[in-house]
Amino acid sequence: MTPQALEPLRNHIRSRVIGQQNLIDGMLICLLADGHLLVEGMPGLAKTTAVNALSEGIEGDFHRVQFTPDLLPSDLVGTDIYRHEKAEFEFRPGPLFHNILLADEVNRAPAKVQAALLEAMGERQITVGQKTYRLPELFMVLATQNPVEQEGTYQLPEAQLDRFLMQVVVGYPTHVEELEILELDHNRQQAVETPPPDPIPQSALFSMRKSAAEVYLDPKLNRYIVDLVQATRNPGLYDKEMARWIRFGASPRATLALARCARARAWLDDEEFVSPGHIQKIAPDILRHRVLLSFEAEAEGITADDVIERLLSLVAIP
Repeated sequence: MTPQALEPLRNHIRSRVIGQQNLIDGMLICLLADGHLLVEGMPGLAKTTAVNALSEGIEGDFHRVQFTPDLLPSDLVGTDIYRHEKAEFEFRPGPLFHNILLADEVNRAPAKVQAALLEAMGERQITVGQKTYRLPELFMVLATQNPVEQEGTYQLPEAQLDRFLMQVVVGYPTHVEELEILELDHNRQQAVETPPPDPIPQSALFSMRKSAAEVYLDPKLNRYIVDLVQATRNPGLYDKEMARWIRFGASPRATLALARCARARAWLDDEEFVSPGHIQKIAPDILRHRVLLSFEAEAEGITADDVIERLLSLVAIP
């Protein structure tokens, strides 16, 4: 399979979402790397629209769950229902059994609901009572959250954040893009809208994943990836300032994610091998939610992106 097979899906998303190229690329990379995506941005930046457009172009079931404070874990995983006519309990699957799940405003649900995602995202299975149920082979969670609103929200725990392959931050559109958004909205009101393409079959998607996983990654770049992750755990070996800023470094999941996503990024660019540029390009989205900052860094206004930028400048490229 070649990257051109994804062009109809990419073009369809672009027809529904103006700009936000980093978000579109992030969704496609997670799709190819078989991972989950956390999207952070202010309201009204087309986060939900982009996920809906993605689901329209892929063969499979899609479900959206609006996370709220009164949500229960059973509202996600499902529950056992007693059938009087059979005199036995029957399991009724919840939204997590769909192929693509949009967890909208995921930080509005309390910790016990967020914890219901842990097993599903990590092990691709769900345990209810004494039984364990496998999730579909194509299973992807796309979650959104507002970075500034704190009223009625619950911060995602580190174990939950680590299960997201990438975290993409979306920003405001440019002046030109916002003019295009006005035109797009006018066309929608006039019922002028591009129909979705034929959905990509899951078998074709799995072939794309296999092709992306076969992109060559030089052993020297493997060491570079490990050096980057190790530097988040031992920042004092590289820079005293960075040592003050980082409280906890990234886990081995970050190492695996960097390798998988770098291959997917290179495959999307129609390259036969991974370059250091591919790794550096996706590193912020892989590391920003896994590197925990110290209180000193937060007090000084240092962001995770600032730390990652400094990290990339300090760790030697092979």
